[in-house]
Amino acid sequence: MARATTQPSLRVEKSASTHYFLSDMAKRIAALYDIHGNLPALEAVLEEVRRAEVDHVVVGGDVLPGPMVRETLACLHDLDVPVQFIHGNCEVAALAQIVGSEPAWYRAIPADAKAIFRWQVQQIDPPLHQLLTGWPMTCRADVVGLGEVLFCHATPRHDNEVFTRMTPEDRLLPIFDGLGVPLVVCGHTHMQFDRMIGKTRVVNAGSVGMPFGEPGADWLLLGPDVELRHTAYDLARAAERIRATTYPEDFAARYVLNPPAAAQMLDAFTAFSLKEGAGRW
Repeated sequence: MARATTQPSLRVEKSASTHYFLSDMAKRIAALYDIHGNLPALEAVLEEVRRAEVDHVVVGGDVLPGPMVRETLACLHDLDVPVQFIHGNCEVAALAQIVGSEPAWYRAIPADAKAIFRWQVQQIDPPLHQLLTGWPMTCRADVVGLGEVLFCHATPRHDNEVFTRMTPEDRLLPIFDGLGVPLVVCGHTHMQFDRMIGKTRVVNAGSVGMPFGEPGADWLLLGPDVELRHTAYDLARAAERIRATTYPEDFAARYVLNPPAAAQMLDAFTAFSLKEGAGRW
């Protein structure tokens, strides 16, 4: 396949240098969020993405931490359609650690989670560091049938705010009113939803690599409609491949074979709404 650039046909918005706009009208976009280095899940999703004949892919942050981050990025860079990355809270935390800083939410996570982050940061060499620092906070695109779409990791104003389909609308209106777009796509909480906040439709793409609830991989297909997608893949074989890495956690058991229950996580995250961070990441 032809190698795509990571920032294809982009123009910088006048409002902020950290935000980008895809300059071409897109017919179909695949939104892939929270991959967390789960290469087997990504490979299964990309088979469906190719069949859907998308013309753009947006990677919505939190490619790391995870067991196969380098392989995951290589797979995405080798796609034959343009790929735009935006950063998530985990990329921000990893880059902060490199310069000796820590976000407030990171200081509150358990010791075992911090150990995983330290391991991940040790894998970031100068070329990967340069790549991660180039990712913007948000991306916008015009999509046939949907109009202008804003992509962010958590909320448009912060990469680590938590909200769910159950978060009261009045708490969210100050964030989503005035954006000037009919549709916002987010991730971060690893649970899909499709809801209205005032006049804005807000869709959570879910997580490719660490979905809560049914095992598999969740993602979003845009254009000309909105399709929440779930992809099944060979979990046992994926677990074997993941366990062959040096990742310092049994990621396969915790997030592939027996992911956390969606109802439990929904309750926890809803109670944590609009506070910075929740749980591990």
